[in-house]
Amino acid sequence: MNKHFSPTMNRRAFVIGTAAVGAGLAIGLDLPFGGPAVVRAADGSPEIGAWVVIRPDDTVVIRIARSEMGQGSLTGLAQLVAEELECDWTKVTTEYPTPGQSVARKRVWGDFSTGGSRGIRSSQDYVRKGGATARVMLIQAAADAWKVPASECTAANSVITHTLSGRTTTYGKVAEAAAKLTPPAEVKLKDPKDWKLIGKGVKRLDTVDKTTGAMIYGADIKLPGMLNAAIKDCPVFGGKLKSFDEAKIAGLKGVKKVVKVGDTAVAVVADTWWHAKTALEALPIVWDEGDNAKVSSASIAKWLAEGLDDAQPAYVGNKNGDAKAAIAGAAKKVEAVYSYPYQNHATMEPMNATALYTADKCEVWCGTQNGEAAFAAVLEASGLPAEKCDVHKVMPGGGFGRRGQTDYVRQAVMIAKQMPGTPIKLLWSREEDMAHGRYHPITQCKMTGAFDANNNLIALHYRLSGQSILFSLRPEALQNGMDPAAFQGVAQSGEAAFGYSVPNLLIEHAMRNPHVPPGFWRGVNVNHNAIYMECFMDELAQAAGQDPLEFRRKLMGNHPKHLAVLNAVAEKIGWDTPAPQGVYRGIAQVMGYGSYVAGAAEISVTDGSKIKVHRIVASTDPGYIVNPAQVERQIAGSFVYGLSALFYGGCTVKDGKIEQTNFDTYNSMRINEMPKVESVMVPSGGFWGGVGEPTIGVAAPAVLNAYFAATGKRIRSVPLRDQNITFA
Repeated sequence: MNKHFSPTMNRRAFVIGTAAVGAGLAIGLDLPFGGPAVVRAADGSPEIGAWVVIRPDDTVVIRIARSEMGQGSLTGLAQLVAEELECDWTKVTTEYPTPGQSVARKRVWGDFSTGGSRGIRSSQDYVRKGGATARVMLIQAAADAWKVPASECTAANSVITHTLSGRTTTYGKVAEAAAKLTPPAEVKLKDPKDWKLIGKGVKRLDTVDKTTGAMIYGADIKLPGMLNAAIKDCPVFGGKLKSFDEAKIAGLKGVKKVVKVGDTAVAVVADTWWHAKTALEALPIVWDEGDNAKVSSASIAKWLAEGLDDAQPAYVGNKNGDAKAAIAGAAKKVEAVYSYPYQNHATMEPMNATALYTADKCEVWCGTQNGEAAFAAVLEASGLPAEKCDVHKVMPGGGFGRRGQTDYVRQAVMIAKQMPGTPIKLLWSREEDMAHGRYHPITQCKMTGAFDANNNLIALHYRLSGQSILFSLRPEALQNGMDPAAFQGVAQSGEAAFGYSVPNLLIEHAMRNPHVPPGFWRGVNVNHNAIYMECFMDELAQAAGQDPLEFRRKLMGNHPKHLAVLNAVAEKIGWDTPAPQGVYRGIAQVMGYGSYVAGAAEISVTDGSKIKVHRIVASTDPGYIVNPAQVERQIAGSFVYGLSALFYGGCTVKDGKIEQTNFDTYNSMRINEMPKVESVMVPSGGFWGGVGEPTIGVAAPAVLNAYFAATGKRIRSVPLRDQNITFA
């Protein structure tokens, strides 16, 4: 069978390789798909390779290493395996392997990280091979029992048939024998034209449990003898805990212990979480807030604005020709400055983790987007070796990138370590969750476009100033100091490439990192880059006296896939036909996470400040589509997130602290504000793009461009609440 290099594991290498969000393990991937010895699941059923367990009643258990957090990865990945397995979809169920089990088996399930819309696209090949390998082994087991060549047997719907005699058997009957076989060295995957399950909008596998209340989330965990913890961290990032007066709450009901958590936080452990929270609020705490307490939104904005000056250093991410010279000699130029704020993930379920620590073992139960990174955090905080630790993934109540971080896991272990043998469930309050997020990076952008005498765009200078995701979270991924992620949607090439051809182009990033930590917020840099570029494209079209769609098309001849999705939304929304009376349209396109996406919006405006979004059309080309129904839901869901950010989002800083600490000051759009969403899927095949994040980027610029069409006013900073603009 295929073997891939896998270096020797040690705890330090594991922690270093996984601690950064999305980093996965810094070791080779080994996919042995089982072996001659039978490996059994917890119920005794045999594994047919690491991905598939088959029970005697023909139930197929498919192992899912990536995290399900509402985006449909669990169902989509199961579809990929089941397609090659040729099993009965009605008998499919799933389970999560643990990262501890994965380490013990040389990482047989691959990368556990779920972010960057990579859950399906970066694992599709090897999970399909897992299904195909199991199918070959099951067929071989049946053929051996019948004493016929395997080539005379076929499999479909969990039934194996000997084509010459008509004899049949089921997967459940031959699973035990199949598990004893040596996996084939090579397996051939199906041609996409032969797919039966991939491409079908099958029902999600987790819907029933979610709608009946049977689903267990992190906050639902209950263990015998469990206590509850509430925590407060220094409200200024970078500050420290100076002191607290435990005696003042010693007699409060239910309080068991007050513990210091690292250098920055204090927690109260009690019999119930409410008792812990109430006592924590009464606990006198003194913080050493440090110099960051002097920082405000105004000071951050001033610092970023200074980065827009060409005299300041910047990293060049995309360049051709000489943009500055062309602009200097142009017949006409257009200039604009845009800005984008911090955004909070604001997951419905605050951060939480349950930890049980003893001198010999440490286990954690939590929702996480990266089981391996959570595992690394457990190793680091507990001080125990990998073979004595594990993380049990449960469903998270929202992720959006936030649960790729592991701060809450580390805190839970640090508290549990001070109460050995007692399970401790740490649950952040909503206020703690909002004040200690990892926020969408704050940026500003200065753009200059230049035209010749015939209104042809001859130059474009795009200068971004602001935070770097990778500088904070994955410094090892910087390229000579430059953060390639800063150029998502405007990069020279790759999975987030710029979709226009301009003779003279300069796209650069002046990196400025305030003390408020950035995080992978759904769509990340695509969000602000799409607003900046696509709204400015409309400004350029206006300056040239051209239709915004036609202006774009002239620049997209060398970018056929970008153009195809743009044309698809234009056709669907009826761009070439008059809009209804009082309705105005806007359009936008971008590439992100390996997919080409475009959006078009129809809005009406009353009193100049009340917007009704009637329709949004989105088009996407992710190459292949596993579950069209899920893609539609992801597009709609991304627009909820994107439009909420546009209208209501945005975090401000005062005295070094985030000011918005609950939903009264950090709002989300309501059902009655949600527009009709129409999806146009144009998968062109040949590549695997993401789905969960790309389309969020086109929601805001499509609406902003429509707002200009309706009012003649440009909005260059968000959220709209700061412009006194609301939903109608």
